[in-house]
Formats: sequence, C-alpha cells, structure tokens
Amino acid sequence: MVTVQQLRSARAALKWSIEQLSTASNVSVRTIKMIEANDGKPQCRPSTTAKLISALESAGIEFIGSPDDRPGIRISAPAKEPGRS
Repeated sequence: MVTVQQLRSARAALKWSIEQLSTASNVSVRTIKMIEANDGKPQCRPSTTAKLISALESAGIEFIGSPDDRPGIRISAPAKEPGRS
C-alpha cells in the first residue's frame, strides 16, 4: 500500500501532468484529482490504486517504506513520458 503523498511525489518526480498519468494508468483525470485532493491512504478502489502504482513503477518509480513507517519514493530509471518511445 502507498500513500497519496507518495503518488503525488512520484508524479512530480517524473514531471508528469495528471493527464499524462491518466494516459499511462488508464485512470480518469477526474479520479486522479479526487485521489490527490486528500492525504493518507488513497480513498478509491484497490484496483485503481494498483493501476496508478503500476504506471508509475513502469516509469521507474520505486515505492519505499510503508504508509505507517517512512513512506517515500526512489527513482530507479530514467522517466519516459506516456506515449513516447
């Protein structure tokens, strides 16, 4: 499990817009905005969180720690913009 802060941080580290994350994860812009408007654990379906995590990890983000113990991110590979080779 990840926190909303980790998701926001990961997107910022990749310099992705919400639209780019939406394209990469197949999660609507509206849903991402709703998720990012809160703190703590994402308030959405686990499958939605899984799509976001998968897209960010595919771009080189590693989620570290746990929601209760030093949550963070690590960039493990150069970032790619969705839709670009």
